[in-house]
Amino acid sequence: MKRTLRLPMVCLAILCLSLSACETTSLKEPKPKEAEAPTHKLTLDIRNPKVEISKQFEQMAAVYEKKNPNVKIKIHTVGGAADDLSDLKAQISAGNGPDIFTNTGYQNAILWKNYLEDLSDQPWIENTYPAALRPMKFDDKIYGMPLNLEGYGFIYNKDLFKKAGIESVPRTMTELTLAAKQLQKAGIMPFAIGYYEEWKLGVHLLNIAFAQQEDPASFIKALNNGTEKITNNQKFKDTIHLLDVTLKYGNANPLSTDYNMEVNLFATGKAAMIQQGNWVQPMLDQISPNMNIGFLPLSINDERKNDALVVSGPNYWVVNKQTTPEKKKEAKKFLNWMVSSEQGKRFMTNEFKYIPAFKNIKVDDVGPLAKDTLAYYEAGKILDSNWPDFPVGVREEFGLAMQMYVRKQLTREQLLEEFQRSWDKAKSTLK
Repeated sequence: MKRTLRLPMVCLAILCLSLSACETTSLKEPKPKEAEAPTHKLTLDIRNPKVEISKQFEQMAAVYEKKNPNVKIKIHTVGGAADDLSDLKAQISAGNGPDIFTNTGYQNAILWKNYLEDLSDQPWIENTYPAALRPMKFDDKIYGMPLNLEGYGFIYNKDLFKKAGIESVPRTMTELTLAAKQLQKAGIMPFAIGYYEEWKLGVHLLNIAFAQQEDPASFIKALNNGTEKITNNQKFKDTIHLLDVTLKYGNANPLSTDYNMEVNLFATGKAAMIQQGNWVQPMLDQISPNMNIGFLPLSINDERKNDALVVSGPNYWVVNKQTTPEKKKEAKKFLNWMVSSEQGKRFMTNEFKYIPAFKNIKVDDVGPLAKDTLAYYEAGKILDSNWPDFPVGVREEFGLAMQMYVRKQLTREQLLEEFQRSWDKAKSTLK
C-alpha cells in the first residue's frame, strides 16, 4: 500500500496531536480592537482545546506569570463534549475573541485567515520540523505554531490482557475479535466506547478507511472529481465492521458516554481497550498512575499492513489578528517561551506528555504511549491523517451519520450512501 507521510524520518526519529475539532464556519470580520494603554496589568486570554492537560497548562501559565509579573493569563479550557467551537465563533464575530486560540490548518487556516496574525518572523520557526509547518503555511507565510505531534489507535491495558490469558497482541481484525471474546469470557469489558462526540467516529475512526487506500491522496482527488465512490469501497465497509465489533463488545449507551466517562472507564480498569491517542496520557496518570498500557492498531481487516498507528500534527496555536498590538506582542512572547525556555520545554514533555514538533525539545519522560508511537514509526508502521484534505464540513456530517448508525437509524448500506452524499455536497466548497 502506498502511504504519503507528511512527517520526515528525522522528525519522529528524535520525537520528544485531536478533535481536534474542525473550525468550519465562515465569519464576518470585525474591526480590530483599539490599542489599550499599558497602564495596568496586561491580560492574555487563551482558549486551550486540550482538556486532558487543563491543570498542567494552568500551572505552566502560573510559572510564566511569576517571571512576568505585569502579565495575567486567563485560560478558557474546552474539549471533549464541550468543544463545538460555538464559543469561539460567537466571540470572534463580536470582536472580543481570545488573544491565543487554535486552528487545525489547511482549509481551516484559509477559512480563518482574516483572524490569524502572521508569525513568520518568530524565533521558534527555525526549530520546527518543516513538515509540521505545512498545514499553517500559505501565501509564503506561517500563521500557526504546532502544539505537538500525536499518534492514535487502540490503547490497551496489558495487565487485563494477561489476566484474560491473551498472550499475543492482536494486530488483525480476526485476532482483535478473538481477544474481545476472550476478555468478555474472563469477565472483563473489552472496549470503553464513548461516541457522544461525533469526531471520535467521523474523524479518527473513519480516517482509517481513507488511510488504508492504496494511495489516499489520489483516492480523495478521485472522490472530488467523481471517479471514485465511497458506497462500493471495501475499506469503508471494513471500517464499519470494526465499529460493529466495538459496539458488540463495548459498554452500554455509547452515545451518552462522553470523552471523560470513556477515559474513566478505561483508567479505572473497567475496560481493556479504548480508541484514543497519546494525548490522554496525563488524564490516565492522574486517575491511575503507572498504568501498564500500550498501543494497538485500528485493524479493519486481516491484512498485516493494517498494523500501524496514525501520526500527525493535529492543531496549531494562533494569535488573534484582531487583538491589540500590546497583546499580540505578549502572545508571541508567551508562545516562544513555551517551546524555548527550560520551564516551558519541561512542561511540554514531563507534564503534557507531548511528542514535540521541535528539534530543540528532547525526549524525556513522555510516557508509554508516546514511546509506542515512536516505536511504530521507527518500524515504518505509520498511517497519515487525511481529514485536513477533506472538504469543509464533511467531517461533522460523517460523525453525525455514524451516530445515527449506532442508534440503528441507518443500515450499513444507508450509512455508506450518507457518506457519499455528504462528500458530494461538501466538495463544492473546495477552492
